[in-house]
Amino acid sequence: MANTPLLTAAVACGMFLLMGCNNRNEVRSLQAVQPLEAKAMQQNFRGLLPCADCEGIDTALFLEKDGSWVMNQRYQGAPQPTQFASWGKWARTADKLVLTDTNGEKYYFRVKGENLEMLDRDGNPIESTLNYTLTPSRAALPVTPMAMKGLYFYMADAAVFTDCATGKRFPVMNNAQLERGFAAAQQGETKPVLLHVEGHFILQANPDSGAMQKTLVADNPGAFKPGADCDD
Repeated sequence: MANTPLLTAAVACGMFLLMGCNNRNEVRSLQAVQPLEAKAMQQNFRGLLPCADCEGIDTALFLEKDGSWVMNQRYQGAPQPTQFASWGKWARTADKLVLTDTNGEKYYFRVKGENLEMLDRDGNPIESTLNYTLTPSRAALPVTPMAMKGLYFYMADAAVFTDCATGKRFPVMNNAQLERGFAAAQQGETKPVLLHVEGHFILQANPDSGAMQKTLVADNPGAFKPGADCDD
């Protein structure tokens, strides 16, 4: 998605400034930042972030141990559409959490206690009296459709989707329409086919291990592109 909701949120604070503080304050700041632990269960955060032209952006962020994330944002008091979702990969530096979405846009947070504090687009603290903090939450994964592009493969009553932007591979919820489309797009070859589809994720038990895993649910019929690959 070309329009980035988090950038809109950041604009609300005016302009981003580097935090001017003395060495003692810098030491305190570094001590307050805790490395994010990769827990066995997903880590969820939620908060109401500032908005330049609405009442606030209700933001829910879902981090998972496999290095993927999903974010849902609802613009309160704004004209339709008011809800957007995005996803991608996350990684840690020494003191920051870096989120990269499927369009290559980067968002920065830092851990403060049990919370996440949003940073500006350069990864620096935002000097503002407005709230840029997300707190722990138990919300479910959002069902807001997201545009996805990846390689779809179906065999032996099981389908998998390998996302082009992140390289992440997910099982796909049974979908007869996708299975028929894949069979028609194979053109006699047994190999994955590029698929453009809108979908969302759910957590579902792995049939073999019983462990919860992120599963893709298609929200539209999708479009297969025989002979194409992720670079097309």
